[in-house]
Amino acid sequence: MTVSLHAPARLSCLALALVLAGCATAPSAPVTINIVAINDFHGNLEPSRYVPVNAEGGKEKAIRAGGIEAVAAALQAWRKQDKDLLFVSAGDLVGASPAMSSLWADEPTIEAMNMLDLRVSAVGNHEFDAGRKELLRQQNGGCDSPRPAKACQMAKVYRGAKFTYLAGNVIDSATGKPFIPAYRIETVKGVKVGLVGVVLQDTRSVVMASGIAGLSFEDEAQAINRAIPQMRKDGADVIVALVHQGGTTKDHPLQPGCTNLEGPIVDVVKKIDPAVRLVISGHTHQGYLCTVDGRTVTQGASYGHLATRVAMTVQKGAGVPNDIKVENVLMQAGDYPADEKMAAFVAKVKESSRAALNRPVARLAAAPVLRKQNEAGEAPLGNLIADAVLAATRNVGARIGFMNEGGIRKDLEAGENNVAAFGQAQAVLPFGNTLVVMDLTGAQIRRILENQWKEGSSGGSMLQVSKGFSYRWDGTRPVGSRVLGMTLDGQPVQDTKTYRVVANNFLAEGGDNFPDFAKGTNRLETGLLDLDAFTDYLRASEGQGASLAPEAARIIKVQ
Repeated sequence: MTVSLHAPARLSCLALALVLAGCATAPSAPVTINIVAINDFHGNLEPSRYVPVNAEGGKEKAIRAGGIEAVAAALQAWRKQDKDLLFVSAGDLVGASPAMSSLWADEPTIEAMNMLDLRVSAVGNHEFDAGRKELLRQQNGGCDSPRPAKACQMAKVYRGAKFTYLAGNVIDSATGKPFIPAYRIETVKGVKVGLVGVVLQDTRSVVMASGIAGLSFEDEAQAINRAIPQMRKDGADVIVALVHQGGTTKDHPLQPGCTNLEGPIVDVVKKIDPAVRLVISGHTHQGYLCTVDGRTVTQGASYGHLATRVAMTVQKGAGVPNDIKVENVLMQAGDYPADEKMAAFVAKVKESSRAALNRPVARLAAAPVLRKQNEAGEAPLGNLIADAVLAATRNVGARIGFMNEGGIRKDLEAGENNVAAFGQAQAVLPFGNTLVVMDLTGAQIRRILENQWKEGSSGGSMLQVSKGFSYRWDGTRPVGSRVLGMTLDGQPVQDTKTYRVVANNFLAEGGDNFPDFAKGTNRLETGLLDLDAFTDYLRASEGQGASLAPEAARIIKVQ
């Protein structure tokens, strides 16, 4: 028998190899990935009014909450607990913004998010408010903007977002591919976290058609599922979906474990690959912490009022999280030590904006003027705006004014002695829409009103109408036949007669699923801003009940 002198060394190597092989196959220890999410911030750099909805559907006391300084302070404190915390957004960071951001083409909000190390944001529908060109500029930087009077005006150089906008279901017709990335992968504590983002499929109905030419919006779940194989190839250990679509629930926004979520997001979640266990949603400005088909579905209200904290336990190679814990945290000044850099930045933006923001507009009879609708669908602030756009265009023949609910972003607040400033008026109508006057038949007006209850769409809303026009509707009748009668100045509106109406250019293009507006004839593009019409009307109405004292109902619900 011959024994090799190297046998002991070979045995040692074999033993070592077996040990190493065992180490390679042993599962890694679970780690906790901490995520903080916001949604629908809409450029609200300052705190704003927030009324939480409780579990019984009632309302709690209104408070001041949100704003970038409160969010920054919380993130600063939480990062001391976990330096690897991921900060993400589910869309609508900008657009429909108060003046302190919108005066400067929302560049201050993008810069604030850069300062907070935001990593990704799903694109929201409001990111398209100024069109695809402006969205790409906000991502990539530069001053070539469709809003030259605002872009690069506070700072002469704009370098763009350091975070990545995601839009897996927004397809460029020229290439057949997403026009910006569908996903991004972040490595956290050795784990690769795949973040995929989509916007509501119905975006086309809620943005200006001219701004999204050449883009199509596909099914949200299909786009997420399509991205997953490539994300896995790129090493994603776990996948989180950022979906700019949402729902509603009567559950309290701070209460985990709700099972009563309703709305479009439920159908989206049910179609998403089961590997996706966490869906961070947006769009509906609700706060909730819900479960749908075993998935965790969250939303953090809007305007930075709530921040959603997620603690996700992940084991590398498992493919799905071991555990997910979520909470919504109220963002209020003073709850955490201030982020001094952010406080200084906001002070700088505020000083640059001060003159325009503080310019007094008019004294209101009472404040705030509320946008909340009654059971019939009528709101004091909606009436006021519809009256304003009509007053501004009577000289070109307008007799009926329409205003879409979604275009009214906040209550009209006022300061000392009930004097409303420009910044407060601009927060109500932040889009910079212009007014379009057109002819519509009575039949077309009837169809427009019927479309308020259009089935199978997340768009549409109750239109607000001007003084002198009224209609009755019956909610027990089938959709398409609910309007019982319309009158103008006390006379019945006739289907065959033509009426001169005014609406903002968003509605005029058929926005919010009101296609008959786009069919209006004898159109006059006035170029007049709805905000200018509003502030002019407030001045003209000063001391004459601009708070809208009770009057004859314009929208009458029969049943």
